[in-house]
Amino acid sequence: MSIILNEKLYGLVLTGGQSSRMGIDKSTIEYHGLPQRDYLISLLKQVCDDVFLSVHTNEDAIALNNIKTIVDKNHYLGPFNGLYSAHLEHPDVVWFVVACDMPFLDLDALMYLKNNRNKQKLATAYCKIDSEFPEPLCTIWESNSFQQAEAFFTKGEGASPSKFLQTIDIECVYPKNDRVLMNVNTLEEFQTAKKLIDLK
Repeated sequence: MSIILNEKLYGLVLTGGQSSRMGIDKSTIEYHGLPQRDYLISLLKQVCDDVFLSVHTNEDAIALNNIKTIVDKNHYLGPFNGLYSAHLEHPDVVWFVVACDMPFLDLDALMYLKNNRNKQKLATAYCKIDSEFPEPLCTIWESNSFQQAEAFFTKGEGASPSKFLQTIDIECVYPKNDRVLMNVNTLEEFQTAKKLIDLK
C-alpha cells in the first residue's frame, strides 16, 4: 500500500442525527462550560492541521458563520454521510473524526489515538477494552480508506462505518479508560455524564 507522507490531518466533528432520543441538539449541550461542538473543535485544533464541523444543511452552515463547516452531500444514510462528504470536499487529507455525543473525550484521549496512528493501515480506531469492535466515530481515517468503503457499500453491505472497519486491516487502539468512548443519547444519560464530569 502506498503512503502519501505529505497528507494533512484534518479534524471533523459529527453533529449527529436528529437527536430524537435526547430531544435537543446534542452538539449544543454544555458539559464543559461551552457547547459540545465548540469544546471538541477546540480539542481537535490542538492535534490537527484544520478542523471542520459536519452539518446537515446550508442553513446550518450559515447559522454557524464563525465555524468552518462541511455540508452533508447525502450520498449515504447515517454517520458515514458526514465523513464521506468531508472526504469529497478534501479528498487528499486524513480525517480525525469524533462524534459530538462523546462528552468524556479529552485532549489526552485524542493525543493518545494520534500518537498510536498507523499510517500503513487504512484506519486507526479506538476499540473498547472489553471488545474487538472499533468505534468508527472516534477514528483516524486515512485518505485511501474511502475507495474501499465505497466498494464495500456498493456491494449492498449497508452504510455502517463500524461494519466496514471490521472488514479491513485497521490499527486498533485501546483507550486508557473505556469511559472516553461513552455515547450520551438521552436526558438521563446526560444527567449521569454531567455529574461524573462535575466530580472531576
